[in-house]
Amino acid sequence: MDPITLMAAASTAFSYLKKGIEVGKELSDMGSQLGAWANAISDLDFMAAQAQNPPWWKSMTGSAQADAIEVFAAKQKALAMRAELKQYIQYAYGQSKWEEFVSLEGKMRKQRQEHEHRKKEIRNNIISWVLGIFFGGLAIALMIFLIWFGWTNKAS
Repeated sequence: MDPITLMAAASTAFSYLKKGIEVGKELSDMGSQLGAWANAISDLDFMAAQAQNPPWWKSMTGSAQADAIEVFAAKQKALAMRAELKQYIQYAYGQSKWEEFVSLEGKMRKQRQEHEHRKKEIRNNIISWVLGIFFGGLAIALMIFLIWFGWTNKAS
C-alpha cells in the first residue's frame, strides 16, 4: 500500500474511534476500528523504515525520494492523530485505558511485523535477486557477444 491509502484507512478508523468515544462506547466495543488504526500505523512505520534503506532497484528509478517524502508527511499526520487519540482516551477512560491501548497496539504491531511485513521483505528480496540475475546474465551475454563479434571481424 502507499502512504496515502494508509492514511485514508487510519483517518477513517480514527474518526470512528473519536465518535465512539464521544458517545460513550467502550474501547472493547471498538476493537475493529482500533485494529484498523493500529494496522495502518504499523504499516506506515514499516514504510518509514523501508524509506530509510530502499531496495537498489527503487533507488535507480528515483521514486525512493518521493516515497520517503510521502511517508514522512503521513508519519507526521499519524503522530498528530496518536496524540489526539491519547487525549480522547485519557479524558474519557483514564490513564489505565491508554496504557492498555498502547499494550494492545504493541502486540498487534509485533504480530503484523512477524507476518505481513516479513512477506513484503521476502518479496523485495526476490525482486532484487531476480533483477540482479537478469542484469548479470545480460552483462555476460553482452560480453560474449562482443568477444564473438571482435573475433569474427578479426578473422575476416
